[in-house]
Amino acid sequence: MHHGSQCAALVLGLLLSGCQPAQQAAAPVSAGSDIQAAPVASFDWFDYQGKDPIFAAPLPAGTFQNPVLAGFYPDPSITRRGDDYYMVASSFTYAPGLPILHSRDLVNWTLLSYALTRPTQMDFAGLQVSRGIFAPTMRYHQGTFYLITTVVDRGGNFILTATDPAGPWSDPIWLPEIEGIDPDIFFDDDGKVYIAHNGDVPGGQLYEGHKGIWLWEYDPIAKKVLPESKKLLVNGGVDLSTKPIWIEAPHLYKVDGWYYLLCAEGGTADQHSAVIFRSKSLNEPFVPHTVNPILTQRDLAADRPDPVTTAGHADFVQTPDGDWWAVFLAARTYDQIYFNSGRETFVLPVSWADGWPLILKQGETIPYRPAVPKVSTTPAVAAAIPGKLPPSPLTGNFNWRDEFSSPELDIQWNLLREFDQSWLKLDDDKLQIQAKPAGLDSMLQPAFVSRRQQHMHYESSTQLQVPAAGISAGMVAFQNEQYHYYLGVRQQADQTQVFLEQAAGAAPKQLLSQNLPAAASVKLKISGQAGQISFYYAVDNGEWQALGPVQDGKLLSTQVATGFVGTMLGLYSRQEIPTTSSGKTE
Repeated sequence: MHHGSQCAALVLGLLLSGCQPAQQAAAPVSAGSDIQAAPVASFDWFDYQGKDPIFAAPLPAGTFQNPVLAGFYPDPSITRRGDDYYMVASSFTYAPGLPILHSRDLVNWTLLSYALTRPTQMDFAGLQVSRGIFAPTMRYHQGTFYLITTVVDRGGNFILTATDPAGPWSDPIWLPEIEGIDPDIFFDDDGKVYIAHNGDVPGGQLYEGHKGIWLWEYDPIAKKVLPESKKLLVNGGVDLSTKPIWIEAPHLYKVDGWYYLLCAEGGTADQHSAVIFRSKSLNEPFVPHTVNPILTQRDLAADRPDPVTTAGHADFVQTPDGDWWAVFLAARTYDQIYFNSGRETFVLPVSWADGWPLILKQGETIPYRPAVPKVSTTPAVAAAIPGKLPPSPLTGNFNWRDEFSSPELDIQWNLLREFDQSWLKLDDDKLQIQAKPAGLDSMLQPAFVSRRQQHMHYESSTQLQVPAAGISAGMVAFQNEQYHYYLGVRQQADQTQVFLEQAAGAAPKQLLSQNLPAAASVKLKISGQAGQISFYYAVDNGEWQALGPVQDGKLLSTQVATGFVGTMLGLYSRQEIPTTSSGKTE
């Protein structure tokens, strides 16, 4: 996950706090403890429906659906314990952070938990949404799960551990000597432990994007790296003479006496790829494969149907039967290059020839429906838990609906920057959100809960009680602080009003508003159709009405908004400045 050429656009002039370890914070506040302190918005339900044509046909027997994790699940890393597979993805400044996923067959995945769940572990306050947690690596070794990752602008590289991947995970073990991003932890068969990562090269960059891969030995007892062990494994990439950019995401493996180093190269956009090196010893040079890259889509025609692009950043896992598989990120695009839903997780088999692994031959397209892995275990069926929603599907077309009947937020919901939930409450089959003054364009924690947009074509809707005067409430499609839509309801000059705000690279502006007849409740709906987005409302049980014309959905694409996340859809409430009947501020 490089953050070089996009940094200026990402930080957008914000003053970040610098790379210092997270401070120990107070214990988390229980949800709803201060809910009576200010007016609340009350939501009856939330509904999300995926409608992608690429997912519509039934799966042929013996195949599975790629991506296995649709929507914003980038930088996947995978490990195995027995017959169980566990995967983690980047989460940036969303909380809880570092989603942990579980599968028994490599293709049917369940969101199990999160590794970052409390403020003693991490502090994202004041960070732009595409900062925070970059690419993690997860490994299982002798009864312990290890997560190593980077928190950008707030402490750097660190390790978490757990004996149960469902948690709880430890507080961070900080690694102040290790600079750069995308750390990997590798347990050698002689008992030594190593950390590899992306970082600056000796003597300075020869060109923009010139980076290297470094290796340190790590002492797991002292929980420190050995400073004298630092060495450069790769300078620039596969062939320095071609000026390769953004060598990163290293993962080390040992197979049949060879050390293999899998990396990403080419940046996170359409030139992204996975490349492989090997060596007989960690003290000898790593030699690149002659047929690198072993995964990319950059050599394919841009106008191909249903394109999958940006493929790279891979990790390997071996099944108990000895087969090898890769997880990697890629994105499904519309109009050739645009995607709103972030980079997704795909799975493909790894073949071996002449001692080298290959994910996909150059010139071949990533298949949407490959043959299923040959595994001896059946998919795990999660037991129903009273009062909780069943696990949400993570790919294909599906309908996900939350009636807010659980006493806790469902695992699919995320907050921004902070773990504090004192401003929300689940009670009487409603989600109550205490309005805050924080706007969606601020660096604070807004009163906003969201889940991933996982399809190009979708509908998302909710029903809420008409909010009290002084606050607004409604639905949001959020890419980042400068690019989002807010479809809200408020009391304006003694009149109930539905309105639409748009942030298009600057402060949010109201695009449309419509006064409504007296009502107890309002339904809101956001409908996405690739690069178009439409907004609707309905009063009480009335018919849906469009609020204005179709809007520009490309504002929510990575290509326009920049950054590393995907669009999130959710519910929001904000304190409003009161106005008089003349429209003047009081």
